[in-house]
Amino acid sequence: MQDVTANVEQPQPRRRRHWLRWLMAVPLLFVLLSVVQVATLRFVDPMFSAFMVSRQLEAWGDGEWRFRVAYDWRDMEDISPYVPLAVVASEDQNFAEHFGFDLQAIEKARKNNAKGRKVRGGSTISQQTAKNLFLWSGRSWVRKGIEAWYTLLIEALWPKHRIIEVYVNIVEFGDGVYGAQAAARTFFRKDAGQLTAAEAARMAAVLPSPRRYSITRPGPYVQRRAQAIQRQMRYIGGADYLRRIE
Repeated sequence: MQDVTANVEQPQPRRRRHWLRWLMAVPLLFVLLSVVQVATLRFVDPMFSAFMVSRQLEAWGDGEWRFRVAYDWRDMEDISPYVPLAVVASEDQNFAEHFGFDLQAIEKARKNNAKGRKVRGGSTISQQTAKNLFLWSGRSWVRKGIEAWYTLLIEALWPKHRIIEVYVNIVEFGDGVYGAQAAARTFFRKDAGQLTAAEAARMAAVLPSPRRYSITRPGPYVQRRAQAIQRQMRYIGGADYLRRIE
């Protein structure tokens, strides 16, 4: 009887080893799939982003059945150069130099937050691209870790020109309005290639709170910020700056 019992219980360690192998394979599979995903999107324009899907599902969950995300991809040459320039001047003036993470901006934000001043956390355009394209909103260490991984992949596999091209096409400029073309048509009734420096600066001024601030009805904060962005656009070199990231 003892031998029979031993034979019956013997498969248990095998099942445990089987599950352990699967658990070990999951991270490796994620790494492989994410590398393929990012490498593909260097050449293939994304049809949507994770944030777009999340916003559409949120609207349907609230019973807004007629709500539709506005998104219309445009290649960089079909977008006014003022748009990427305004976004860099507003969001990430060290974009051309850093490798995905602006350590100086992060340290500055940390010190200001420690003093009780509410400032942004030094998130770069590369990080914002990773978050908007692949992840979900919210804050957690898991999400931050995945964001950092995707940021490294984007910086390693995409040229700077591609990063800014994707970003200006997927960033949200208004509730459910994603990308420069959709924003230009929605707020200015023109194509993205026709946007002026002032219009591009106003679009960049509502980031990162496009549902709180309005492009078409800018309050004092957005107006002041848009004017400051235009000054920064000139300060960082204007059109010459964009040639540095081609």
